[in-house]
Amino acid sequence: MISLVVAAILGGVYVYLRRRDPRMLRNGIVLVAAGWFTLLGVSGILAQWFPWTGWIGIGAVVFSPLAVVVLAGFLISNGVTMLRREGRSLGNLLALLAGLALLGLPVLAMVLVATLNPVAVGLAALLFFVCSYFGVVFVVFLAYAVAYGKMQHSNKAAAIVILGSQIIDGQVPPLLRSRLDKGLEIYWQAESTTPPLLIPSGGQGPDESRAEGAVMADYLIAAGAPPHHVAAEQRAENTVQNLQFSAAVARDHGRMGPLLVVTNNYHVLRAALLSRKVGINAEVVGSSTARYFLPSAFLREFVAILQEHKVLHVLLCVPFLALTALFTATVAGAG
Repeated sequence: MISLVVAAILGGVYVYLRRRDPRMLRNGIVLVAAGWFTLLGVSGILAQWFPWTGWIGIGAVVFSPLAVVVLAGFLISNGVTMLRREGRSLGNLLALLAGLALLGLPVLAMVLVATLNPVAVGLAALLFFVCSYFGVVFVVFLAYAVAYGKMQHSNKAAAIVILGSQIIDGQVPPLLRSRLDKGLEIYWQAESTTPPLLIPSGGQGPDESRAEGAVMADYLIAAGAPPHHVAAEQRAENTVQNLQFSAAVARDHGRMGPLLVVTNNYHVLRAALLSRKVGINAEVVGSSTARYFLPSAFLREFVAILQEHKVLHVLLCVPFLALTALFTATVAGAG
């Protein structure tokens, strides 16, 4: 019962924080914590009413290694699919590397422990602490990315910013087309006497024949958008510049209200976090993405968020070093 009370309190805190500003990752921490305490509370009640349900928890623990192997196999298979369909790049390798890590790290830890060397055992403990930490961080990221992506957006934006991605042979590929179609859908549904300005955003990469924003603008106009409601941004090289330069375009066209940013569903949370970081009043919505692309895409976004907060994560991992040192000293003393 105490767990359910804690869960209810955390649920209330989550609702408050999300209404105050949904573009904060701490909301995800509270959401996952509320879910965890809810699970504990419900499990406790079920164990009292139906004692046999306790075996479910035991079964989950017993079969967790099998679940890890199955997950690793899925990631490896997905990584191979990504390499075959999308080409060789570090981003496309992430699912494959994650799957291999899930299989290899437990084996490495067991080998270290089997040596009975205090330092090796300490390294195994450090490996466990660090992997557990980043596992929890990933769960928080994934849970809130899904939760944020399902939030309702306003239909009264001053401008709709559509983030660009690589064009192929001067044409809009399926990934980018889904963003543009989503932007058009929102444009036609807008509830305003002044239709929102459509801002396709993206510069010209070294392997692109034209700026992404210009190609995207042509697509929007060909799909029926009035030309005077389309203003391409053609200089941005990354998401932060997409947001900043597009906000400037909106201001230049007299659109001073909030922005609605459109990207693919896996990129929604990071784009929202960045919009808050650079001080832009914006909501972010996501378009659909091919299923095979999602595991690697979410992993890539997770790595990007870690890089953007690397100092914080390093500091949060410092206590693990202290625990490892204490554990190693204890093992050495016992030996």
